Amino acid sequence: MDVRSRNHVTVTGRSGAPVVMLAHGFGCDQNMWRLVLPALERDFTVVLFDHVGAGRSDLSTWSQERYATLDGYVDDVLEICNELALGPVTFVGHSVSAMMGVLAAAREPGAFAGLVLLAPSPCFVDDPATGYRGGFSAADIDELLESLEANYLGWSGAMAPVIMGNPERPELGEELTNSFCRTDPDIARIFARVTFLSDNRADLARVGVPTLVAQCSSDAIAPPEVGAYVHAQIPGSRLVTLNATGHCPQLAAPEETAAAIAAFVGTAR
Repeated sequence: MDVRSRNHVTVTGRSGAPVVMLAHGFGCDQNMWRLVLPALERDFTVVLFDHVGAGRSDLSTWSQERYATLDGYVDDVLEICNELALGPVTFVGHSVSAMMGVLAAAREPGAFAGLVLLAPSPCFVDDPATGYRGGFSAADIDELLESLEANYLGWSGAMAPVIMGNPERPELGEELTNSFCRTDPDIARIFARVTFLSDNRADLARVGVPTLVAQCSSDAIAPPEVGAYVHAQIPGSRLVTLNATGHCPQLAAPEETAAAIAAFVGTAR
């Protein structure tokens, strides 16, 4: 299997510099990082890729068996790292990809110089028994998934602007809607279940590499309590609250997002 073609791997930036690996979230692709890329390319080697089923990945390599859990995506991340052999990377995972980074670093800590968890959520569902607040009730998630499965394009048009936030900048919501709509609906349905039903709270304590938790000041998908929880559960992690609002700061506030990543890489080496 050609890993580079499978995940449409792109390597750019400064050769021989510290390596930053950017992983996109649900319904997106590596194009979502384009606004932070110029700032990062100046000082780092930057690795971008598309999750299988997204962007320009090789759709023929997608299977429900492999990608029915986060483990299939984690396998891909580690295979990309091994294939490129660029040394330990700082993995920047947005949204659901943040938990892929957590699982990958727990499995092979030597592959990672650090993690940046951008708008992370280890579990979207509230857990009244423990007091954990993920932002959604179980009924909310069931309704969300039922709506997505019944009419994916309609769901995308309704949900993308909510996820993006920043209603005064409707072009951002339109971009995310278009990104969602480019995703194969059958693949999106499976990935949505993986995204919204996974519970990785118990995995956070397994992280042993330097970690930055970067949350947004207002986020309908991952509220501040979630970022605080992730920070509390990962030993020695740092927490920063960006001024950015919404769930996609790499689009809404690219300069601030790039600066937070760069500052962390500089101190985590």
